[in-house]
Amino acid sequence: MNHDPAAIEKIIRRGRIITLAGFIGLLGVYILALGYTPAEKMQGLAFKILYVHAPAAWAMETAFVLVGVVGLLYFWLQDARLDVFAEASASVGMVFGAVLLITGPIWGRTIWGAWWAWDPRLTFTLLLYLMFAGYFALRSALRDPVERARFGAVIGVMGMLLVPFIHLTVYLFRSQHPMPVLGRPPCPPDAPNCAPSLPWVLLKPLLISFAVFTILYIGFVTIRYGIGLKRMMMEERDAG
Repeated sequence: MNHDPAAIEKIIRRGRIITLAGFIGLLGVYILALGYTPAEKMQGLAFKILYVHAPAAWAMETAFVLVGVVGLLYFWLQDARLDVFAEASASVGMVFGAVLLITGPIWGRTIWGAWWAWDPRLTFTLLLYLMFAGYFALRSALRDPVERARFGAVIGVMGMLLVPFIHLTVYLFRSQHPMPVLGRPPCPPDAPNCAPSLPWVLLKPLLISFAVFTILYIGFVTIRYGIGLKRMMMEERDAG
């Protein structure tokens, strides 16, 4: 497969620009969240960890779902560039997953009094993260690019199927993890124990943070994809 080095460099440059825009947006989000957003009534300042934790979870799960989607497309199209994208998305997902797994215990230590509780959602999220750690271990052990892409696609599809199950754990099991706050309807007057939706002053920076983390995901993946294309070009040149 022939690749234009200039086109690959253009992809990497585009990714850097998107990533820079994401970091600027991230700075704005946390100035807004830390300086101009009040503390939540029940959780206090610890609630503001949500502005990192929840968007990191969104970015990680988006990354891993796309690994599975692209893996299915690879089985159909047999295009090596799809495997390059899958690896790029998985590597970025691991970065956001690390942010998720670091910020979660910080929040838990403040609210639950423990760094880690074997809550179903936490446990299955860790399992998903370890599954993709195994994804990279397997890829590093395989030298044939076709075999590497096929086995990687299988793990990607398995991880993709685990993501919706993680979201359902708070409904399927007894869980300490907070219920979803996005899309939750307001509480009726006769339901004093109802968990209300977030007020706009708290929801606005969260929505902006989701958008910013999405931009960061796109920027990181674009850079990583360009680097992967460059590496594939060098491997094909050496094999030829």
